[in-house]
Amino acid sequence: MARDQIDMTPLQSRDELVAWLAAGVKPPSEFRIGTEHEKTPFTLDGRHPVPYEGAKGIGALLEGMKLLLGWEPIVERGNIIGLYDVTGGGAISLEPGGQFELSGAPVENVHQTQAELMAHLAQVREIATPLGIGFLGLGMTPSWSRAQIPVMPKGRYKIMTNYMPKVGQYGLDMMYRTCTVQTNLDFSSEADMVKKLRVSLALQPVATALFANSPFTEGKPNGFLSFRSEIWRDTDNARSGMLPWAFEDGMGFERYVDYALDVPMYFVKRGDAYIDVAGSSFRAFFDGRNNSLPGERPTLSDWANHLSTIFPEVRLKRYLEMRGADGVPWGRLPALPAFWVGLLYDNQSLDAAWDIVKHWSAHERQALRDDVPRFGFKARIRDRYLFEIAKECVTLAHSGLRRRGRVDHLGRDESRHLEPLERILECGRTPAEEMLDKYNGAWAGSIEPVYQEYAF
Repeated sequence: MARDQIDMTPLQSRDELVAWLAAGVKPPSEFRIGTEHEKTPFTLDGRHPVPYEGAKGIGALLEGMKLLLGWEPIVERGNIIGLYDVTGGGAISLEPGGQFELSGAPVENVHQTQAELMAHLAQVREIATPLGIGFLGLGMTPSWSRAQIPVMPKGRYKIMTNYMPKVGQYGLDMMYRTCTVQTNLDFSSEADMVKKLRVSLALQPVATALFANSPFTEGKPNGFLSFRSEIWRDTDNARSGMLPWAFEDGMGFERYVDYALDVPMYFVKRGDAYIDVAGSSFRAFFDGRNNSLPGERPTLSDWANHLSTIFPEVRLKRYLEMRGADGVPWGRLPALPAFWVGLLYDNQSLDAAWDIVKHWSAHERQALRDDVPRFGFKARIRDRYLFEIAKECVTLAHSGLRRRGRVDHLGRDESRHLEPLERILECGRTPAEEMLDKYNGAWAGSIEPVYQEYAF
């Protein structure tokens, strides 16, 4: 969600909203992979949150990155809040609590994702280490209270911060305390989009379990393996969840537009200003009935921005976004695009994955999604443990990547990036359970070692 779109053409008809989504259709030869990951900055001295201001703050980190990379700064009211790579399409942005996000450029294979990630980490370290800043690869800040976390100077976050407590108990935790890794993938037609959306929605709990990595809150186990995933169950249910209607007949771009029209908005951006319209629907705005902007019609920019404030487990824009995974240490990050590319970009694996999920009911899918934050691989659907399904999916992803046959300079295909997931399945425990074992064993009930073992 790096950049707010700029296209101020007023919209005339619903068809334009549909056409905007449909413009994402691409031939398979042009399919790309985009990977976004967030990491929590902390002070190496004392392990505190990092403020925006000051000689060793997040602002200074971004200024340093700007000089190092030569990327265009994204500035809001005089504050640098992100960077944009004009040539490659990558971006760096800030989440509300200072979580530092790389939105990777669209690349052709997972090897390139890994190369981009390694370059990014080397660049960030070069600037961050002298500033005394480290980064943590967890799905949620393990030791800080919400009150301790500084607020980044972005107008949209102020509006969201005011609105969140009205619609769920965990919205502010989602904003200020969580981190994710996300993969964005293309589709070749409306039917291909629908199939990929259904498969990835149904199987998102598999990714949640494989990447479950947020078992601590404020220094203690919180009773969950992915508390980040639990947070999304009560953040704002009007804009998140498993989209049960996506499995009904007649699903397509139009159906998603109708859903998005009724999702409450957060803001409208006019010039540099964010206008708070929180709680009113895009549909009302479309009809000229927005109380803050009476008689005004939305623009394509408003539509693109609104779509980026909808948070289902899989989100449709001009591509599909896989949103179910916790942030993890750098060695495991490329495994997420590898998993979804292997399942969704190979037709044989996609068909096989659809065979796994096609008989599940909306109620069963929801129950699995509800159970996975606490139980991980031990969650069940029908008579199967999620562990078995995860094994099957990783095998399918492996075959899909082998068939894709994209090799690196050593002749290895992309399936090698699944190794971290294969190791997790071999030991039968989610990353969070492994961390809890350490907490109860070698770490002797302290989470301090996490700042070394799980740092970037």
